Amino acid sequence: MTTSSARYSTGHHATDRTWVDRFEFPRSTPPQQIEVLIVGAGPSGLGTALELTRHGVSVAVVDSATEATLVRAGAAGVSARSVEIFRTWGVAEQIRDNWTVPPEWNKGNVLVTSVVGHVLGGKAPDAFSRSAGGPVSREDGVRRPQTVFQKVFLDRLAELGVPVAGGWRVEAVDQDADGVTSAVVHVESGERREIRSAYVVGADGSKSTVRGLAGIGRSGEYATERHWRYVVRTVGGVPAELGPAPSASNIVFNDHYSGFVSALNETDWRAYAGPFPVDYVPSEEELIEGARKGFGFDADLEVVSLTGYYKSTRIADRFVSGRIALVGDAAHVRTPGGNLSEGFGDVANLGWKLAAVLQGAGGAGLLDSYDQERRVHNERVADHALARAIANDEALAEVRAVGVPADDDTSAEAAERRAEVGRILARDFAFALGVVFDERYDASSAIVYDEGQRTAERPWTPDVYVDDARPGHRAPNGAIEASGVTLYGRLGSAPALLVLTDDTTAVDDFARASRENGLPLDVLHLTEPEVRALYGADYALVRPDHHVAWHGVGQSFDAAEVLATVYGHRDALEAGHEPEESALQNA
Repeated sequence: MTTSSARYSTGHHATDRTWVDRFEFPRSTPPQQIEVLIVGAGPSGLGTALELTRHGVSVAVVDSATEATLVRAGAAGVSARSVEIFRTWGVAEQIRDNWTVPPEWNKGNVLVTSVVGHVLGGKAPDAFSRSAGGPVSREDGVRRPQTVFQKVFLDRLAELGVPVAGGWRVEAVDQDADGVTSAVVHVESGERREIRSAYVVGADGSKSTVRGLAGIGRSGEYATERHWRYVVRTVGGVPAELGPAPSASNIVFNDHYSGFVSALNETDWRAYAGPFPVDYVPSEEELIEGARKGFGFDADLEVVSLTGYYKSTRIADRFVSGRIALVGDAAHVRTPGGNLSEGFGDVANLGWKLAAVLQGAGGAGLLDSYDQERRVHNERVADHALARAIANDEALAEVRAVGVPADDDTSAEAAERRAEVGRILARDFAFALGVVFDERYDASSAIVYDEGQRTAERPWTPDVYVDDARPGHRAPNGAIEASGVTLYGRLGSAPALLVLTDDTTAVDDFARASRENGLPLDVLHLTEPEVRALYGADYALVRPDHHVAWHGVGQSFDAAEVLATVYGHRDALEAGHEPEESALQNA
């Protein structure tokens, strides 16, 4: 078995900086035996490898592709919640440092009549801002093309000695009581190989081979129309019309174009076309003409990438089937917008649980809770995405009825019509704070809920989020050291008992239950009154994925029962015997 780094091909900026244009996946041979085989070297698959490695699990990654390219019209940014996860992997700063478009071009999502036209709405970040995050998170979202995440993840995995093998296609995954045998074939040489693993994670995209081989169906509506994302290149460099530092992320509305026009680097821009009949493929001339309407001038363009998508929802009927789990697009696809971040949420949730099962601490019900938690969350987000897409289409119809004046019309009447268009668009372009941060898990067998909590919960709302320290919610984060170390930065690979009171008598109960049942537990003492008030409890059990699993006041709890539930041993506990050591750890 060999491990090698990816090879990168670069382009050059006008400032003589370089960006990742394409890269080859490492040309290695996958191992014949590993704890977890990950199929798919996209961001979710490589992120799964980082997460599991963080928890001490041996993994390998295979992908049928031999390279990835920047010009593919894939994801172009992630949420602040994803950056919180990146920080646990130790790659947050590397991602920020590996930019493709000059960072000063990233001025936020701005609603405009064209890239060089009039601003209709949106909010750019404060100029020369020195503060990050906000009242909800200590992080900011980051705008980078998908290849940047892959490059940084691959570099980190190479440092950790994790094997990643491009050019290997999975043809079979056969489960038995002790593990999974995966048959793979090298796409160039035809060499065949079997890989034995305890588990397989399918991270191989919306057309997931793993999902199909596992016999997992999908539910949702099929689309009746097709849309396209495509990448155009400005021939001859940066057009003078764009100026020295144009806005990189523009949502364009005019009488001829609607959708993003966003920079991937200084010459490659992502644009949108559609809707079209499902079987229709627009010509290059149509695509170029559409992009020119989005730019607002007759740019010299060529089409370098074309990717179809649908405004529809398809969610796997199960996220776990025996020893096979799905993450990212393999588990859920929906109307574009935030799909990549949802995949990272899957990874953080699954990673610690799969590690706990492999290492003997997790019970049979722990992986079930991955399905219970993430599938419900993704259904909520998908419903919101589809509703937003419908609302956007309705808003576009209103905009077209009002009419968007030409960019060169500077009359008072044109200014008033643009203001009216801005008011129409503002109704549906509010930041969806709940979608980003409210990934509450309110129907999980691995959460110890407060009495009456599940019936008294405020309904999930896509545009609302407030810190909530009750079980199932994302734990409120904050600095715990003057130099800026946060609670999330302090959490490790095991659930952590936050001791929020000076009375520490319950710590002995949890330590004893942890020791006697072989269930790892960290203990953090945070005795500031402000933290106690924020959590509303004397103790809180926070999982490695930053979610509260239980909280309690005084001594009205059974530590052994709490830990048994959180680690997925509830069935064993209810059957009247102690949690057993997992037989899977030696699979």
